Amino acid sequence: MLKANVTVVLKKSILDPQGSAVEKALKSMKYPVESVRIGKFMEVTLAEADRGKAEEIMHEICRKLLSNPVIEDYSFELEG
Repeated sequence: MLKANVTVVLKKSILDPQGSAVEKALKSMKYPVESVRIGKFMEVTLAEADRGKAEEIMHEICRKLLSNPVIEDYSFELEG
């Protein structure tokens, strides 16, 4: 079994109102914050031992379900 740690974030060209709100709040609290982007984190455990096959499966899962490729980018790391 392999575990994938998946991160999904809005593309740089897409406005992130939630991130902007957090950024403004942190700046108002006098934290030296340059910018904030909000994303999603997921852990997916695969019943697959072959790393190459697991990477193919995860790319498919991310493209088809976990992210919206039009407005989001994804990345993942395999563990195990």
